[in-house]
Amino acid sequence: MLNKELISAGFPTLGPNDTVHAALNLMRENDVSQMVVVASDKYEGIVFEDDLLNLNEDMVMKDIPNYFSRVAVNDERHFLEAVQSSIQYNLSMVPVINKANDYSGVILKDELLEHVGKMIGAGMPGGIIELAMPVHDYSSAEIIKLVETNDAQITQLNTYWDTESEQLIVTLKVNKFEISDIVSTFQRYDYNVRYYFGEELYKNELKDNFDHLMTYLSI
Repeated sequence: MLNKELISAGFPTLGPNDTVHAALNLMRENDVSQMVVVASDKYEGIVFEDDLLNLNEDMVMKDIPNYFSRVAVNDERHFLEAVQSSIQYNLSMVPVINKANDYSGVILKDELLEHVGKMIGAGMPGGIIELAMPVHDYSSAEIIKLVETNDAQITQLNTYWDTESEQLIVTLKVNKFEISDIVSTFQRYDYNVRYYFGEELYKNELKDNFDHLMTYLSI
């Protein structure tokens, strides 16, 4: 999905003659900590609440260009670029511009989070397994094969490099909740299973026997 497809229409902006007071009020009204400054449809930058709180409230935007940040994303780029900017600069909204520096709009942080969730299949039913391994041991083909030998399929597979452990972290979403057999298979093949979330395939036999006993005693 491209950045331009996630733009929030009609989100307010600041002009060159808007005051610091007006900017802070807009931030509070819209529950954001930055505001975009636009002049003649051109993107000038964004101002941050923390900076404005230290300024005279009667000052206007055109007099404080040194407080503008020029961070923005291109409207034709993938939305993960906006996600990266939001994280890197702690933005509650990400400005979107075109190649000519015309202002297109903003993508709100909540909108980014929602689409990241869709991309990683957060709303899809199934179990989750997280593996850790040296990067040279990673084989998506083998991981898929081991899951499929347990009559399951991977609906999402995501990886990232963990600098602290210096290992590749592989997160799998599979299309069933009962994942005990899958976890056992990975462990049998010496995979480091860090976490898994699902339901146990096998009942707790001791609990089952206890439940039968209590049923018998209540007769």
